[in-house]
Amino acid sequence: MSKIHASAIIEPGAQLGKDCVVGPFCVVGSQVVLGDRVELKSHVVITGDTVIGAQTVIFSFSVIGEIPQDLKFDGEESRLRIGARNRIREHVTMNAGTKGGGGVTRIGDDGLFMAGCHVAHDAQIGDRVIVVNSAAVAGHCVLEDDVIIGGLSGLHQWVRIGRGAIIGALTMVTSDVIPYGLVQGPRGELDGLNLVGLKRRGVARGDITALRAAFQMLAQGEGAFQDRARRLGDETDSDYVREIVDFVVGASKRSFLTPGK
Repeated sequence: MSKIHASAIIEPGAQLGKDCVVGPFCVVGSQVVLGDRVELKSHVVITGDTVIGAQTVIFSFSVIGEIPQDLKFDGEESRLRIGARNRIREHVTMNAGTKGGGGVTRIGDDGLFMAGCHVAHDAQIGDRVIVVNSAAVAGHCVLEDDVIIGGLSGLHQWVRIGRGAIIGALTMVTSDVIPYGLVQGPRGELDGLNLVGLKRRGVARGDITALRAAFQMLAQGEGAFQDRARRLGDETDSDYVREIVDFVVGASKRSFLTPGK
């Protein structure tokens, strides 16, 4: 049985899974689906066509599933899909998608979204992502698995952040970031690799060595950045380096942060 506080408003049509907890003064809209054991602390608003995965916990004063902050939005159908076991802290906002961006904002599993951060329309966020206090993820951004976004940072719309990358605090990111990259500075610069994150994940020393050599080639090799990446693809046996190559030569609507840029 779900536990619903007497002051909460559950609109007709909302679907609650087993053992949900809905705290005081929460509002759950008519199209909302809450998975099993979802917990809403007090004063949480969940609205729109929003589905939230099992065991996710949402803290006070968060607003989840509202319409996008996009002047082109014209009331079309749009959705927000949030995976399982996420922790969404106080004052977080997550918006639904837009017709121009595919109509859906997606959040993976096991994420941590700290107080005051924002996820805009049509963002696609992977698993185990951490977005620190007051950081902003703009529309259409892609954050692959295991990304960390530092506090008070901003991601420009359409930017892609590759798997395992880390963005330092107070950083503005306007271009794509390679997997496992380390970006920091008022205007983000690609300063190296996220070596701490790689070691914490237990990546083999041989793969880390291959990644460091690949980064040096990307930084100092001849030709354009994408040409260097293609040459890496012809020479490497490392799956981690291949992931960077595939990311660089893949489709993108932004340029790349390159070493020293």
